[in-house]
Amino acid sequence: MATKTCYYEILRVERSSTKQQIDRAYRKLAIKYHPDSNKGEDAVSRFKEATEAYEVLSDQTKRSRYDQYGHAGVEGATHQYNDVEDIFEAFGDLFGGGFGDFFGGGGGGRRGGGGRKRVRRGADVRCDVTLTLEEAARGCHKDIAFRRRIACETCDGSGAAPGSEPVTCTMCGGHGQVIQSAGILRVQTTCPTCEGAGKQISQPCTSCRGNGLQNEKAELNVEIPAGVDDGMRVRLQGEGEPSLDGGPAGDCYCFIAVKPHSLFKRDGKHLVLQLPIAYAQAALGAEIEVPTLNGPHELTVPAGTQSGDVFTVRGQGIVDHRSGRNGDLLVQVFIEVPKKLSSEQEKVLRQLAELDHEAVLPERTSFLDKLRHFFDPEPEIPSETKSS
Repeated sequence: MATKTCYYEILRVERSSTKQQIDRAYRKLAIKYHPDSNKGEDAVSRFKEATEAYEVLSDQTKRSRYDQYGHAGVEGATHQYNDVEDIFEAFGDLFGGGFGDFFGGGGGGRRGGGGRKRVRRGADVRCDVTLTLEEAARGCHKDIAFRRRIACETCDGSGAAPGSEPVTCTMCGGHGQVIQSAGILRVQTTCPTCEGAGKQISQPCTSCRGNGLQNEKAELNVEIPAGVDDGMRVRLQGEGEPSLDGGPAGDCYCFIAVKPHSLFKRDGKHLVLQLPIAYAQAALGAEIEVPTLNGPHELTVPAGTQSGDVFTVRGQGIVDHRSGRNGDLLVQVFIEVPKKLSSEQEKVLRQLAELDHEAVLPERTSFLDKLRHFFDPEPEIPSETKSS
């Protein structure tokens, strides 16, 4: 698979660039690679590439994910544009509502006649979903509820009171677009009065106050894929708000929050378990039953284990939602010192301490030697004495 070019390099901006700087950079490239001004074979592909980069870097959430995880963090988060016209429809407002007059009405019959009004997509909505670590690891189905606006039942989304009819907008003459001069350029922009509809409501609907939408509580059962992590989004296509001018509906984005677990900590696709063991188990070795998300697992702790050692249990982590491979369970052991001892335990430990004093471990000997030299350094031998 070919390596994708850095989005910042595509737009030729710094990582610290502001939203305004990114807007200007994209406008500059869009004009450069617009098919009406650039007939090169790769102009369209460069145009789409710049648009993909702009879609990510102009959105604060997508940009944060991209800065943290690179292209993998925004995989599937950008729209697939079939042709240049799709891009015109999505980002025309960045150029004042459309490219039509920006290049003298280019693009063939794209805006022929009086100029076709741009169909707007419905708004996206957000829903928050909280999962346990087990649900996030295995995937699950969740019942969710959120509020969205739908077409008003009283006026069928027109915004006009029943029995009344919208009137032609006096500002744009029903075209939905107005022409503005900017120096030597003539720019076509969305009509500010009718917002591109071409018509104005003379008698607003009393139910929706003329906006054509009413609130609805939506309830859905959503499939959450295995391996999602805290902060990720699950997209429900077409479950957002409708478009009032015949465009596609928006999407619903489920923002994932994963609850902290009482035993495990998550590190990407890996799980971390901190396991207390007794001194005798660390010194002599032991077979210890450790928990995993799939049930208990027998772990061999070898003799001489030190506090802080990490043991890997392969495949007992969380599935990577991109590669489909399972992570590992990392078991970090630490030696637990009991706060209270029985008389028998104290007797045995005192005997062990006496044995340790008689047969000091090599590591301890080294430390004691360093300690003795620190407090009682040997006197330095004069050079004359050394030479003799």
